[in-house]
Amino acid sequence: MSKHKNLQIGNREMLHNQVCSILRSAILRGDFEPGERLVQTELAEMIGVSRMPIREALRTLEIEGLVTMEPHKGAVVRVLEKEDVEEIYELRSVLESMALKKSMQYFTEEDRKLIKQYHDSMIGATTEEYIELNKEFHNLLTSSCESPRLLGFINTISRGLAQDTPLVIPGQMEKSNKEHEKIVQAILENDTEGAAEYLVEHIHRTGMELVKYLDEKQA
Repeated sequence: MSKHKNLQIGNREMLHNQVCSILRSAILRGDFEPGERLVQTELAEMIGVSRMPIREALRTLEIEGLVTMEPHKGAVVRVLEKEDVEEIYELRSVLESMALKKSMQYFTEEDRKLIKQYHDSMIGATTEEYIELNKEFHNLLTSSCESPRLLGFINTISRGLAQDTPLVIPGQMEKSNKEHEKIVQAILENDTEGAAEYLVEHIHRTGMELVKYLDEKQA
């Protein structure tokens, strides 16, 4: 019985992530304009799900700063300011590199092999596969740091924009794969400073390209 229960929880989480990704990328692409009201029944019909995952996804997007919940209106698309994105990626570069440095002292040989396997799997993956693998890859880089507060900050900051950049930044997967390769190689060589520096460069480059994309969309 517990086995089936876990499967149901997993499916629900996967559905939530998929609905979030669909709505998030649509907002980033400009399919929904700032100030536009997001009607749950209409979204549910468009995506082909019930209202429950839509409601949960909108709550997540509110936390991420992509929508606001207004009285008598519900969810409304928020203007994503350039300064918001710059701050998110600046904080990511500091916190994730710190967590990677802390994690590397606890990495086992199995951890290093798994990090490389995720990187290898991302090469040639579909966009949908890549998004999930990339999330797991970045989690592996930081999850051994033994600092729950630091991981909590990273989880709050990194959700949303970081996950779906392959859907909006041209060539993002190819560029990220090359950057990931440098990070992985440094980890395999136990080069803590090098791995952290390559991670910072990767996050900075992605943030700059996302800002450029949003500037062009809003021009």
